[in-house]
Amino acid sequence: MPKKQVVVETAETLAKKQREISVSEFFLKNRHLLGFDSPRKAMLTAVKEAVDNALDACEEAGIVPEISVDILQTAENRFRMSVTDNGPGIVRAQIPSIFAKLLYGSKFHRLRMSRGQQGIGISAAGMYGQLTTGNSTKILSRTKGGKQAHYIEVQIDTRQNKPAILKDDQVDWCPEFTTLKEGGGEDKIVYNHGTCVAIDMEAAYVRGKLSIDEFLKQCAVVNPHLQLHYRIQLKKKEEPKPAGEADAPVKKRAKADDEEQVVAESEAGLWITYPRLTKELPNPPIEIKPHPHGVELGMLMQMLKDTNAKTVRAMLCEDFSRVSPNSANEICAKANINPKANPTRIAHQESEALHKAISDTKLMRPQTDCLSSIGEKQIEAGMRQQFKPDFIAAVSRSPMVYRGNPFQIEAGMVYIKPGEVDDVSMEEQVRVMRFANRVPLLHMGGACAITKAINAVNWRNYGLTQPKGSLPLGPVIIMVHIASVWVPFTSESKEAIAHYPEIIREIGFCLQECGRKLSVFLNKRRHQAEIDRKRQYMTLYIPHLAKGLKDILVLNDKQEKGIIGNLNKILERTHLED
Repeated sequence: MPKKQVVVETAETLAKKQREISVSEFFLKNRHLLGFDSPRKAMLTAVKEAVDNALDACEEAGIVPEISVDILQTAENRFRMSVTDNGPGIVRAQIPSIFAKLLYGSKFHRLRMSRGQQGIGISAAGMYGQLTTGNSTKILSRTKGGKQAHYIEVQIDTRQNKPAILKDDQVDWCPEFTTLKEGGGEDKIVYNHGTCVAIDMEAAYVRGKLSIDEFLKQCAVVNPHLQLHYRIQLKKKEEPKPAGEADAPVKKRAKADDEEQVVAESEAGLWITYPRLTKELPNPPIEIKPHPHGVELGMLMQMLKDTNAKTVRAMLCEDFSRVSPNSANEICAKANINPKANPTRIAHQESEALHKAISDTKLMRPQTDCLSSIGEKQIEAGMRQQFKPDFIAAVSRSPMVYRGNPFQIEAGMVYIKPGEVDDVSMEEQVRVMRFANRVPLLHMGGACAITKAINAVNWRNYGLTQPKGSLPLGPVIIMVHIASVWVPFTSESKEAIAHYPEIIREIGFCLQECGRKLSVFLNKRRHQAEIDRKRQYMTLYIPHLAKGLKDILVLNDKQEKGIIGNLNKILERTHLED
């Protein structure tokens, strides 16, 4: 066979092949980076992004959130995800860009705790649905006080990272549905305003620890102010029936107590409600300016160019947090820069000296009012409602700083009777629940700083068995939450936290405090078990002792029964005193 002729490229031919790549085109080919690497994970990621946006919108508007998640199977491997909230709604001009443009949002440039960070999530979910089914993203939104709702169908132009509007109309707002009351009967839910987003996608529904059911259950634990409704409608495989056989009636339950009941009711087309525990919203976080100790040299140079301040001293005080005029003068003196110099004319060498001077200057830590922690009482209430434990402990640490970004660690721990909860026993590893800014993290547990911190704790000191370099064993559920203005996720899919030493150290301190409380509980339980064992032995010997006294004192049977009763009373009184 003749050899194929090899084409030799030149600089000119290579130049003709160069072209710009849009961010949406990049993520279309690398959708696994956003969490859409499998049908099962894709639907979970889409629900997660929609619920996160709904919670952020409600809390920023001061509205106690109520969210419904509706999953409908339309074909063997296709589902329609619909998430509706009672938030403030979205103005018409912003709807296309929010849902069909990557890296578009309001949270990237501000230092304030929020669930969303990058402006990618919900638009990436719509892009995945468009890629796998060809269908558009459907949005229905009504602002507070609006007469009608805006209904828009939109797709994303991946070549230009721009939204393409397929349908734009004004319709009546009517998102209402019926749920089951806790005591029986039905309850009609109506939202007066809010947003509803529906996406068709190729997906798969599988029960288990990585399912939508588990994600929503954990959402209810760390968001006690949330009222959450959930329904999944699966298509039943049709099987031939004998002639004359009637369909079996669907059994209704008023409330689901575990995952199996939730799945059974959801498959029957019934709404499941996770009731809120409080109507009090979390403390609203306040936006802060960047802290000088967390700014790299390149960012400092850009800030010097973009500032509106007239002098370097004014720029340090106005564009950074925790920099007083005296501190600004000290920084300028160490960098040998005139405090009254124009910041836009600072040269590269002077910028480097300024950056080093900032690192060498002692400054106050960043403000912590930019964070909104869950709180120990709310953690205990949420975990107690879901698991009904024998023991519960919750700890909230004081805020700390990494790379100039404030963060706070909270942890909760429950001890459950073996057999009460699936996959929780003396021989199984403890169950770990990871959260970042009130969002459950279900995937990539082995790559997360939370898992590493748990493994690093010596749990044998607190009464649990622990294989070397692994999670401890026992009927325990450990919950860890990190709140930060910028959570250092390992990837765009936001599934694991990077291994910053400051974060791992704080998680360890928080877990050790919970462990000490667990150790006290386990020691008391072992002491009580020993007392009960001795008491049982003494109870066995009471009839023999009474019979011996009867023979010695020559008593009748009635007097013997009286002796037995008196000995039991003495034993019981001694037991109560102990």
